[in-house]
Amino acid sequence: MRRLLAVLGLLLAAACGQQEPESPVNAEDVMFVQMMVQHHRQGIEIARVGTTRADDPEVKTLTAAIESTQQSEVEMMLRWLHSWDQPLTPATGAHDHHGGMPETDVKRIQQLKNSKRLEYDLLNLLIAHQDDAVQMAAAEVAGGANPEVQRWAGQVQSSRKGQIDMMLDLIKK
Repeated sequence: MRRLLAVLGLLLAAACGQQEPESPVNAEDVMFVQMMVQHHRQGIEIARVGTTRADDPEVKTLTAAIESTQQSEVEMMLRWLHSWDQPLTPATGAHDHHGGMPETDVKRIQQLKNSKRLEYDLLNLLIAHQDDAVQMAAAEVAGGANPEVQRWAGQVQSSRKGQIDMMLDLIKK
């Protein structure tokens, strides 16, 4: 339970951020934020399945925290894009040329909703999904220009790695 509280603390810390960064913004920052908005929306959809259907109280608590945190982060990222006067979504095909991180398969999310091994399937899907977030954040840390976005990307790396560790422990239960 202590580990769960620690991860929840990391999630809350990751959700905090300056609303309107005054620093320069480069294409890496914009693409990262645009891609993360889409990625988070899928994460919210996946987490919502756990929040509504999981029996394990730790899984329910974790998915509720993920859902809430990622919704707050989406709102923060949309504010950034608006303040930068940038589109909310990347141009068609831009995703392929900028890291090419795959989205979580929509069919897998639909299958999860009817899973007979919900916690196991949910945790496995969330582990893969959060690992993608870690990789996307690493690219921002390496190539972004905006210190606030880079700082948040570092928080994403840390919090999602913590979530992955927790989910691996939950699978072993």
